[in-house]
Amino acid sequence: MNDWKYGLFLGLSVWLGLGAFGSEPKPNIIVILTDDQGYADLSCMGLVSDVKTPHLDQFAVEGVRFTNGYVTAPQCAPSRAGLMTGRYQQRFGFNHNGMGPLPLHELTIANRLSDAGYRTGMVGKWHLGPLWNDAAFIDQYAPGDRPHKERYSEIDETIIRRYHPDQRGFQETFFGYIDKYWATYDLEGNRFEQPREITTKGDRLDRQTDAALRFIDYHHEEPFFLYLAYFAPHVPLDSSKKYLDRFPGDMPERRRMALAMLAAIDDGVGRLIQSLQSYGIDENTLIFFMSDNGAPLKLDMRDITLDYRGGAWDGSLNAPLNGEKGMLSEGGIRVPFLARWTGTIPGGQVLDTPVITLDVAATACAVAGLEKPESLDGENLIPFLTSGESLRPRTLYWRFWEQSAVRKGNWKLLRQADHPPFLFNLDSDLEEKHDQSAWAPERVDQLQDSFEVWESSLISNAPLAHDWLLQGQFWFWHYFGLHLEPGVSESENPFSAIGRE
Repeated sequence: MNDWKYGLFLGLSVWLGLGAFGSEPKPNIIVILTDDQGYADLSCMGLVSDVKTPHLDQFAVEGVRFTNGYVTAPQCAPSRAGLMTGRYQQRFGFNHNGMGPLPLHELTIANRLSDAGYRTGMVGKWHLGPLWNDAAFIDQYAPGDRPHKERYSEIDETIIRRYHPDQRGFQETFFGYIDKYWATYDLEGNRFEQPREITTKGDRLDRQTDAALRFIDYHHEEPFFLYLAYFAPHVPLDSSKKYLDRFPGDMPERRRMALAMLAAIDDGVGRLIQSLQSYGIDENTLIFFMSDNGAPLKLDMRDITLDYRGGAWDGSLNAPLNGEKGMLSEGGIRVPFLARWTGTIPGGQVLDTPVITLDVAATACAVAGLEKPESLDGENLIPFLTSGESLRPRTLYWRFWEQSAVRKGNWKLLRQADHPPFLFNLDSDLEEKHDQSAWAPERVDQLQDSFEVWESSLISNAPLAHDWLLQGQFWFWHYFGLHLEPGVSESENPFSAIGRE
């Protein structure tokens, strides 16, 4: 069904008071997203021993843990654009940070569910509005020769606000990062007709959980969609004593801080589920949990002093995966990924079928009783999770900076610019240490051909800023080019051990 027909259908359904598909209560949908959390950092993963996430471990016991859960980009903004729209973000030119904001013509999950009668709320980090490094956007609204960061401040605030979540399908918002939020309500019980800026005090993650619980308090008697985007363990690292005290002993301070922040998130998830149970709606609520990309290791995981507020290792780990944020190796794009729907999704499942954040929008539409829009790139996961029905075979694609990757089945093709591609069998080589391209040239050709067909459907790749290009090449060659000889399967990448205990 075309998007305009889908919108007309929903409008008529609401106008007639019939709902889209019958009178059965629609399930609530919650998407919880962390920020720069590495693959290893849930204790249910069983990969490292210092992380403590008992509530999320129980979440996995009651639902499903995906061991091959992917995001669409190894960086915050494009990854969130893919999640929120259910479309490869390259389809609308959002290839990496600095190419935003999310275009106004793109529909979000909140747009679709709001039209279907859901109450929609967003808490935490948005990162899909205009940013100081969105060069093309700034050139359009504040042209000139001075640096983009200077000109960004000159853009009219009414233009900036068109891209806020309250203009992108979210009826309630509490969006922000640390202590300032653009909100339709506060934590003291006040509600506002129009969003306004408020200031909070205390642990930023506790406050984001508080805001999510307040939304549930307001809307537990009607179907709701809540997007809870925790700003953690992304830098600047900061936590409160009650969480830090859980991690005594000798360890890098950045690791201690990340563990504390993850504990705050874990406690928050526990509080959220307790709230659902207290209102008697737990069994009518589908919850996803995932990270937006892998942890930034900055190559050597230096324990830089915490008063340094810039880009640095955030203390999280990607073990045993190779690579990190900013890379299309597994450490950049494979993330913790859980789903839970008590009474509908059988618990205790650990599944290795590849899934991707694109599937969240398609699944949300399905459980809301909507026909899947043709523009979505993901798949409805519910038949797969509830009845064991196999997902249809598919190929997953990535393009970021000067890197590209394709995964089909267990095979993954990875390449940087004009360098000959690497081919890995992820079933036997999770750490991407053994290049198989010389032994399977036909498979290389097949995957490259598939990628070219996919890429031809995208908006042409815009020129990359010089510093982004150099950074992408630097990381790629430190992990692969300096250590792997294409076609020599015995070659090993010493950086693959980064992130292990």
